[in-house]
Amino acid sequence: MLPKTTEIRAAAFADLDARTFHDLLKLRIDVFVVEQHCPYPELDGRDVEPGTRHLWVADDDLPQAYLRILAEPDGTARIGRVVVAPAARGGGHAGRLMTAALEVVGNRRCVLGAQSHLVGFYSRFGFAPSGPEYVEDGIPHTPMRREAIDD
Repeated sequence: MLPKTTEIRAAAFADLDARTFHDLLKLRIDVFVVEQHCPYPELDGRDVEPGTRHLWVADDDLPQAYLRILAEPDGTARIGRVVVAPAARGGGHAGRLMTAALEVVGNRRCVLGAQSHLVGFYSRFGFAPSGPEYVEDGIPHTPMRREAIDD
């Protein structure tokens, strides 16, 4: 039996096959909707936007962790839907994905809505709280921002 390979993959929606998109959505729904008890409109229309990039850690072909990068109208990048499968937690996948995401974002300003208990994690990547804590779907969140980097 060949050893499993773990790699980071990135794609626009148009480049995702149906099975991969299904598996990415299943991971998001399994964690956010089922595990965290947050019934919300998971299919918000933003996955298919031309500027959206999907990044995930694949163990063979099965997604273990995921995030998406949205392109806001003002040029700001928005990182969201950061998720790690329960069985893959503690393996550094979220950190690897954030590093890869910031390579995609480049020097642009970037924002995210962090679950408040993860503010320290995102701070390691240059994000700082940018507003008061708020509750979304019953979970405390903190808006965070990483300013544009001048060349």
